[in-house]
Amino acid sequence: MPSQYDLVVIGSGPAGQKAAICAAKLRRKVLVVDREDRIGGVSVHTGTIPSKTLREAVLYLSGFRQRAFYGQDYRLQDKISVADLAKRVRPVREHEIAVVRAQLKRNGVDVLHGSSHFVGPNEVAVEAASGEVTKVQADHVLIACGTRPAENPAIPIDGTRVFNSDQLANVAEIPRHLVVVGGGVIGLEYACMLAALGGDVTLIDARKELLDFIDSEIVDMLTYHMRRHNVTFRLGEKVAACTVEDRPKGKTVVATLESGKTVLADALLYAVGRQPNTDQLDLGAVGLETDARGRLLVNESFQTKVPHVYAAGDCIGFPSLASTSMEQGRIASLHMFGQPQAMAKNLLPYGIYTIPEISTIGRNEQELTEAKVPYEVGVARYEELAKAQMIGDQIGLLKILFDPKTHLVLGVHAIGENAAEIIHIGQAVLALGGTVEYFRDTVFNYPTLAEAYKVAALDGLNKLG
Repeated sequence: MPSQYDLVVIGSGPAGQKAAICAAKLRRKVLVVDREDRIGGVSVHTGTIPSKTLREAVLYLSGFRQRAFYGQDYRLQDKISVADLAKRVRPVREHEIAVVRAQLKRNGVDVLHGSSHFVGPNEVAVEAASGEVTKVQADHVLIACGTRPAENPAIPIDGTRVFNSDQLANVAEIPRHLVVVGGGVIGLEYACMLAALGGDVTLIDARKELLDFIDSEIVDMLTYHMRRHNVTFRLGEKVAACTVEDRPKGKTVVATLESGKTVLADALLYAVGRQPNTDQLDLGAVGLETDARGRLLVNESFQTKVPHVYAAGDCIGFPSLASTSMEQGRIASLHMFGQPQAMAKNLLPYGIYTIPEISTIGRNEQELTEAKVPYEVGVARYEELAKAQMIGDQIGLLKILFDPKTHLVLGVHAIGENAAEIIHIGQAVLALGGTVEYFRDTVFNYPTLAEAYKVAALDGLNKLG
């Protein structure tokens, strides 16, 4: 293995992988560094891939999607164990790891396993599990080191009764009652999964509003349906202490809130944010520092204040999505090798895999109101769509926000089955500067969920008289 590279990538998650492949296609010599048990990053091992696969397993085994037809008590399998869920997650994860390895190999990217850190401006040391240290020189470095679950002294995580999202795969049994601390994307997704399995969930968050970057009507619909499935929200509350006690019914988690309330449960999931792994890189050796939360600051090309060092993915903060991380890595790679390309910051789709699913693109009602931008709204409810009736989704909704004078599309927001798929139709029209008439005049396959765009367009245009 050579000791000199055009690019050394620290981390093999979505950002690191796409940056490495992009540079390799530009005929650069590239090295990716990551631990052997982490090829593919958090996204493949404990984040995006396993959590979304777990969601599909939950929806299938619980019969959740079929209850509109066969009753609320319908279940495909009466007793669902952790092993039943893992049976579906394991092969998907292994396949994705193989795909990442194959893509890197096919593009001639070298891979070195170990923990890395800077030892100089252009030098990175990699320590293997055996203790052997290899030093490599790099003209450019991309930091894509990812994150780990944040910790809280008030929450003594034991990995058994009190655990974080990375430890979920090792939990012995599915809890009947779960406390979820943290109302962000991760906490909400897992809360929905347990509720779909028939469990009771108490979700605690210090904020009084959830998902403040999502259209408020969509969030209201989500919380309404979560409450219908035995999720209790304790918003504006903080956990002051957490203990595991022996009670008559067995081991019990006792969460004491700052308000004095006490919540009892079988288990507690702590999902309040994630900590970037930047503290493990000896950034001072290259002249870098992070903000108070461990995030690296970058410009629009994902370049740090040290010109030859770039950063992408979760270690730079919001939106911390696999999809955006991939594009960040690619853009960084293009810039460092003289082919700069801009990233469409305002046209990034968000997919949140709660139950029901949420997806959004463009500006929402709160943003438009605050900016004093006039808008009209066109709405399509899934109960109007034949396809939705066929698949048993009567709660979904798609809304289009558009300018009442120019009719330019300003934003599209969806909740319901396949929301993260159909949002891309709105994304294309937004990116091309289209108007709401496009949806009105387009012929969509029938029956499909996509025809919601036509229904919503007609509804919005009718409001203009």
